[in-house]
Amino acid sequence: MRISLFVTCLTDTLAPQTGQAVVKVLERLGHEVEFRPEQTCCGQMHLNTGYRREAAALAKRFVRIFGDAELVVAPSASCVGAVRDLYPTLVEGEPEWEREVAAFVPRVVELSELLVGRLGIEDVGAAFPHRVTYHPTCHSLRMLHVGDAPHRLLRAVEGLELVELPDAAECCGFGGTFAVKNAETSAAILADKIQRIAETEADVCAAADNSCLLQIGGGLSRAGLPVRTMHLAEILAAGP
Repeated sequence: MRISLFVTCLTDTLAPQTGQAVVKVLERLGHEVEFRPEQTCCGQMHLNTGYRREAAALAKRFVRIFGDAELVVAPSASCVGAVRDLYPTLVEGEPEWEREVAAFVPRVVELSELLVGRLGIEDVGAAFPHRVTYHPTCHSLRMLHVGDAPHRLLRAVEGLELVELPDAAECCGFGGTFAVKNAETSAAILADKIQRIAETEADVCAAADNSCLLQIGGGLSRAGLPVRTMHLAEILAAGP
């Protein structure tokens, strides 16, 4: 299968190794991965901050860039959720765009959705001999409903010990611009998440969104805890 990578602006800017990991995993499984260099932001940040017109322009640009792709994968439940759930609302009242967006958005998927749900694969040939806990991000749980797909992928990794995270479904406190606008509340939510991660005695805290991993990683560092953060894709790309 020929799969287009939507790397997301945050990953491209701050965690490019995650995009590289997605390519490695998919190519290991025999798929061809293409990267369209004209891609930019999906517009989620703009819409969440109240810039609806600017978000709509970015949504249309996104569809023009990826519209002919067989399948688009992104290492971000947050951005995929924006495309699938929010794009249709941004073109309401524009019949031609409504039809185009409706036909396009089902072809945009998050990595664990693609592997487990679309391809029926759990063992991607990874090896990662570490104790890992997994934070299921809010968008993966509540917008995409990926279920236990990430856990099934992690359990199949050779040598990996998966430890359940207490109160896993609770938010990490990031929430995009929420962390900026409501810094004290965000910090309090994060403190609870850090405490739960510490209780697992894990070496690594994994998640499917680098935005949440930035938030959690900062909290772990400030708390002086020897726990690394890694994107799910990076763990799945590890090994021989």
